[in-house]
Amino acid sequence: MNPYALIDLHCDTLIALTDEDFHLLTAIQDPARREAALASLSSRVRGTDTLDLPGRHFSLSAIPQDVHWCQCCAIFVPDGLSQEEAASYYDMHQRSFHRQMETLADRVRPCRTAAEIEAAWEQGRAAAILTVENGSALAGQLARIETLARDGVRMMTLTWNGENEIASGNVTDHGLSSFGREAIRELERHKIVVDVSHLNDRSFFDVLDIAQKPFAASHSNARSVCGHRRNLTDEQVREMVDRKCLIGLNYSHDFLRTGERPAGLEDLYRHVEHFLELGAEHCLALGSDADGADVPDTLNSPAKTAGLYQYFLDRGLSQEQAEGILWKNALNFVTEME
Repeated sequence: MNPYALIDLHCDTLIALTDEDFHLLTAIQDPARREAALASLSSRVRGTDTLDLPGRHFSLSAIPQDVHWCQCCAIFVPDGLSQEEAASYYDMHQRSFHRQMETLADRVRPCRTAAEIEAAWEQGRAAAILTVENGSALAGQLARIETLARDGVRMMTLTWNGENEIASGNVTDHGLSSFGREAIRELERHKIVVDVSHLNDRSFFDVLDIAQKPFAASHSNARSVCGHRRNLTDEQVREMVDRKCLIGLNYSHDFLRTGERPAGLEDLYRHVEHFLELGAEHCLALGSDADGADVPDTLNSPAKTAGLYQYFLDRGLSQEQAEGILWKNALNFVTEME
């Protein structure tokens, strides 16, 4: 297998959401204006191959030729939408994902299993996995979990920053709801990985009481290294290590370091070192948050991200450790979750 294989657990590239779109969908209270914003976004998405636009953090055309790439593509659902709007927003983007998989079929293949990922790589194509960020996509209906599974969704972040029908995110203070506890059982039954990135601490520990299978934090760093509440505490990391979970390193400046100095590769490596000290060697992966966050210039393209392999070796990681972070740990996790 090519040592430059790479699996990224989280990007927001699929949705092509502009700052203006985000403001209209989250800050405007008038339903008619929000409906107009959704219609405009839908029209734009229908005619755009969002996964292959130039100048973005991730683009299929920008993947280096010698890299076997697997990209988890999140349908990010903003907080503040009604249940009907959230369901419609999800449906719009899952249709866009599958249309792009057909349009760009010479370069990418939609995948649900480890075998399909490796088959795509053998064919010289990238692998793409559909995920969801914000369980509001369920619109409060357990039956929609089966719908997501049929659509090929393989992982769902339970919340974004706020509170939804399932749980509370990191800017709120409640835990899992009774619906959320049922939803976790259904997600596991349908082999959709529970993703705890964005949860507040109370919700995280509620998940520990309910989850029967390993889960993921697709794009979260270490709170001991950078004190942002979106990052994982040492206690949470140790729990995830014990349960053979998966943790994706987030490239966002805000989650890499505190202070005014821009973050760089050395800040990402500080998180790697800390996770390794906590025993997370076989749980650690990449979760870039590409096109959904402000990332360092040293990590703002597929070529630069692929360079992490050599960077990790130069910093003293073994080949096994570097390959584990870039792709092996994630691929093993997908295999175990099938």
